[in-house]
Amino acid sequence: MTRALVDMESITENEKQVGEYLLHYLSGLAAGSDGKAEAMTVSPERINVYAEWGAPAVVLSTHMDTVPPFFGSSEDENYIYGRGSCDAKGIIAAMIAAAEKLIESGTRNFGLLFVVGEEKNSAGAEVASRTPRGARYLINGEPTESRVALGSKGILRYEITATGKMAHSAYPELGESAIEKLLDALEAIRQVQLPEDAVLGKTTLNIGTISGGRAPNVVPDAAKAEIAVRLVGDSQKVDEALRAAIGNRAEITQILTLPAMRFTAIDGFPTSVVAFTTDVPVLSPAWGEPVLFGPGSIHVAHTLEEKISKQELLAAVKTYTEMTRMLLHKAEAHHA
Repeated sequence: MTRALVDMESITENEKQVGEYLLHYLSGLAAGSDGKAEAMTVSPERINVYAEWGAPAVVLSTHMDTVPPFFGSSEDENYIYGRGSCDAKGIIAAMIAAAEKLIESGTRNFGLLFVVGEEKNSAGAEVASRTPRGARYLINGEPTESRVALGSKGILRYEITATGKMAHSAYPELGESAIEKLLDALEAIRQVQLPEDAVLGKTTLNIGTISGGRAPNVVPDAAKAEIAVRLVGDSQKVDEALRAAIGNRAEITQILTLPAMRFTAIDGFPTSVVAFTTDVPVLSPAWGEPVLFGPGSIHVAHTLEEKISKQELLAAVKTYTEMTRMLLHKAEAHHA
């Protein structure tokens, strides 16, 4: 299943094929086990996929979209390779395999939720957050090296745009370079002292894209950069510091804000802290108290070397099964 999912291109906003595949598969699984599966419409061409067995106290969730570029699957004795193999299509397959084991053992009151858009703006999670199903716990799947994450960083995404005046490059005094303004603005924000946290570590800033200009012999009249800040604390203080640093050199527009998170630990499972951001801030608390766990390493996600260990993938099936049962028991004890 992991290889089948990897071989379907599902770069963010193009998740239709994977969504339809999962809906078909889970509809068949639900029909044979007294469950139900459904699509949650995100846009005319995009769906979340949800399935449940009984009244779900625990929901396992991850995302079906990937970053570019797409490349298909391959495997050797130890690993499956390909875009999404660890982030997060292998996790989807492990969660479905765990669900099948739970169904076979007669376990009820759990669900599966697979969403679109996590890699860009959490569009699928936003839609799901408006239609919760009463779950008390959410097991979110991301590559945490098979450790339960105690915390994850938040994110601030921005577009920074600068404007200028076109002129012939032989007479630069007649124009105004938007690119030079943008470079000055970016250098200013690189000098900002960003917060640190004892558990989550340092706030980091990445200048992800730069574009602008028309030709080498034209003074550029427009330029744009996209940046991502990984938060460990108050987003407002970081936002204020960046805006002050840029001043009137350029215009800064906030695209996305998700806070840093602290997660539930589970007795008996090794723990870690991760620097990436997830859909959890959008899905929780509507979909329950969050637990973050998944096979694979974030260090190979988003790279051309993306892979997942077959042994770790199979072990995750057992872990998701055990974790669901433990949280169901905890939910029942709380309800009693």
